Parts: sequence; structure tokens; C-alpha cells
Amino acid sequence: MAVRAVRGAVQLERDEAGHMEEQVGALLTAILERNGLHTDDLISLWFTATPDLHSDFPAAAARKLGIVDVPLICAQELDIEGAMPRVVRVLAHIECDKPRADIAHVYLGAAAALRKDIAQ
Repeated sequence: MAVRAVRGAVQLERDEAGHMEEQVGALLTAILERNGLHTDDLISLWFTATPDLHSDFPAAAARKLGIVDVPLICAQELDIEGAMPRVVRVLAHIECDKPRADIAHVYLGAAAALRKDIAQ
């Protein structure tokens, strides 16, 4: 079994805890589904949020999805002029048998513009 990394991001429409929970939950669900993963395949999740998001921790959405025994961490994304606002990114470390080239990275909605080269 190999250790792989999966990237993903979503842009929020507004900075509200319920909206963040919904959107981050959708992102994590899409990552799991598109890669044929279960929560037992997760090693750790690293979240970043742009500096304009203050309503909640993205990791709280993971906990509400039932991801309770996986190490999670949140950090603030760099505050770069002209960067897309209200974005939550995730880097998931997973165990799986897929080759690296077959990993589905997930960029939802407007966040797909961040990585057109790997967005599914």
C-alpha cells in the first residue's frame, strides 16, 4: 500500500460557519468518492484558508462528516495580492494502491481555475 497525496480546494460564497461546513464537506466527500476512498484510508488532512475567512475552522467540517480519528490541522494561506478570495484548500495524505497519475484532485466551482492542470 502506497502513501499518496490528494489536493483540493473550494471557494466559498460567503464567510459563514454553516456555509463553510457545507462546502468543505462537499469537497471532502468528492475527494473520497472520486478516488474510491473510505475514511480509514486517510492518514492526515492539512487545511489552509485565505485570510478573509474567520467564521470557523475547515477541520470542523471534517469532524462533522465523521472523520474523527484522523489528524487534522488548519493554517492560514499566504495573503497574496490578487489571489482568489474565500478559498479553503486541503492536502490529504492517504493510503491507496493507485498510481500517483490516477489520483483525482478535486477543485470545486470557481476554485477549478486555481489548478486547471489537475482539476477534475
